[in-house]
Amino acid sequence: MDTTETIKTKRNLKPIWIALAFLVMITIILLPNPGDLPVMGQRALAILAFAVILWMTEAVSYPVSAAMIIGLITLLLGLAPDMANTDVLLGTKGALKMALGGFSNSAVALVAAALFLAAAMQATNLHQRLALYILSKVGVKTGAIVFGSILVSIILAFFVPSATARAGAVVPILLGMVAAFGLPHNSRLGALLVITAVQSVSIWNIGIKTGAAQNMVALGFIEEELGVSVAWSSWFLYAAPWSIIMSVVLYFVMIKLIKPETKVVEGGKELILGKLKELGPMKSSEIRLVVVSLALLFLWSTEEIVHPLDTTTVTIIAIAILLSPKIGVFDWKTVEKLIPWGTIIVFAVGIALGTILLETKGAQWLSDKVFGAMGLEHMPLLATIALLSLFNILIHLGFASATSLSSALIPIFIALTTTIAIDANSVGFVLIQQFVVSFGFLLPVSAPQNMLAYGTGSFTVKDFLKSGVALTVIGYLLILLFSATYWKWIGLL
Repeated sequence: MDTTETIKTKRNLKPIWIALAFLVMITIILLPNPGDLPVMGQRALAILAFAVILWMTEAVSYPVSAAMIIGLITLLLGLAPDMANTDVLLGTKGALKMALGGFSNSAVALVAAALFLAAAMQATNLHQRLALYILSKVGVKTGAIVFGSILVSIILAFFVPSATARAGAVVPILLGMVAAFGLPHNSRLGALLVITAVQSVSIWNIGIKTGAAQNMVALGFIEEELGVSVAWSSWFLYAAPWSIIMSVVLYFVMIKLIKPETKVVEGGKELILGKLKELGPMKSSEIRLVVVSLALLFLWSTEEIVHPLDTTTVTIIAIAILLSPKIGVFDWKTVEKLIPWGTIIVFAVGIALGTILLETKGAQWLSDKVFGAMGLEHMPLLATIALLSLFNILIHLGFASATSLSSALIPIFIALTTTIAIDANSVGFVLIQQFVVSFGFLLPVSAPQNMLAYGTGSFTVKDFLKSGVALTVIGYLLILLFSATYWKWIGLL
C-alpha cells in the first residue's frame, strides 16, 4: 500500500474512531456508579476516555478535540449533582467555569510566551544563524558533524522553547550538507544526521524546563495540586545530568548503528559558510534578540536565587519588549502568522481536564483501581518507579503528543501519591514520570519533531526504531539508576 492509500485509509477510519470515542464515553456514564466515586468524577473519567481515544487516533485535530472537550465538560458536568450539595445540579455555568479554568493557569501563559519567543527566532532567523555558526566550527568528518548536530540541539534548547522549531532550524541545514556532498537525502549519511538531530531534541526536552510544552503541563498540575513551584535552576539540576549522559550515549549509538557512505563531508564547510554569507552580517533585530535571550536565560537560571521573579513573569516581560516598537524585533502581524494558536487552546483544555479529574476524585479513583490492583503499595520505591515508567513508555506508543500524554497521566500520578504510601518526595516522584513522558525516541509518530524530520524522507521507520529502542532502553535504565542514587542524594526523592 502506498503512502496516498495509507492516508486515505486513515481518513476513512476517522468517523469510526469518533463514533467509538462517543460510545465508550456513553458506556462509562451509564455504568452503575460505584459508591466511592462521585457522579461528577465518573463523568470526568468518561470525558477522559473520549479524549484519549481522539488523541491516540488523531480522528480530529488537537484544537478541534479541545473544543469538543469543553462542550462535553460543560454539558455532562453541568447536568451532574454538585459535589458540595448532591441535591442540586452543578449547572452549565459552573461547569463552563471549570472547563475554561485552564486558561487562568500561569503555565498556559508561559507556553504562549514560549511560542512567541520561538516565533521571534524564526522571524529573525537567529536560530538558523546559531546552528550554522556551530556547525561551521566542528569540522567536516561525519563524527564531528554528528557531534555538532547534538551540540546545536543542546544550545538551541536554552533559547528556543519549542522542540519543533529547534528541529526545523537544524534538519534543513544537515540535509543541505548531505546534498553538497552529492548524496541523495535518503542516504545513510542523511539518515544518520537527521535522526541524531531530532533524538537530541527529545533528550533536551527533558533536560531543560522551558524546552517543551509538556513540562509546563506537569508543572501546572504540580503547582495547583501539590502547592510547589519548581524553579528553572532546580529542574536543570535534576534533569540536565541525565540529558548530558544521554547525549553522549546518543553519539555512540548513532555512530555504531548507522554507517554513512563517507567519513568526510567534502564541501560541507563551504556550504555552511555560504549559507552564513547569505544571511549577511547580524541585523540589529538579531542583536536585540540575543541581548533579550541572554537576559532571559540569566533570569530563568537565577530564579529564587538572585531575584523573586518566576519563569512565567520574566518570559512575558521579555515578549512585551520584543513586540515593542523600535526596541522590539517583530510586530503583531508577523506573530499572527508564526504562532500555532491551537496549541495554546489544547494546552489550556488539557490542564482544565486534568484539574477536573483531580477535583472530582476521578483521578484518585482510577489510580486506586489501576495501580492498586498492581499492588504498588507493597512495592519498594524503585520497583514502583520502574513499573510506572514502563507503563508510561508503552502508553506513549499510542500518543503523537507528549502534551496530551501529560494531560492524561500526570493527574493520575499525582493522585497515586495520595492513594499509596510513597516513602518519597511527592513532587520528585511525579517529576520523574514527567521526564519519562518526554521519551519520544521510539517511533516517528512519538513526537512532532520526529514527524517533521520523517517528512523529509531521509530515513525509514526501521532506521528510527533501531536508534529508538537503544535510547529508550538505556534512558529507562538511567532513570532507575538516577532514582537509586543521584536524585536521592540531591533530595528530589
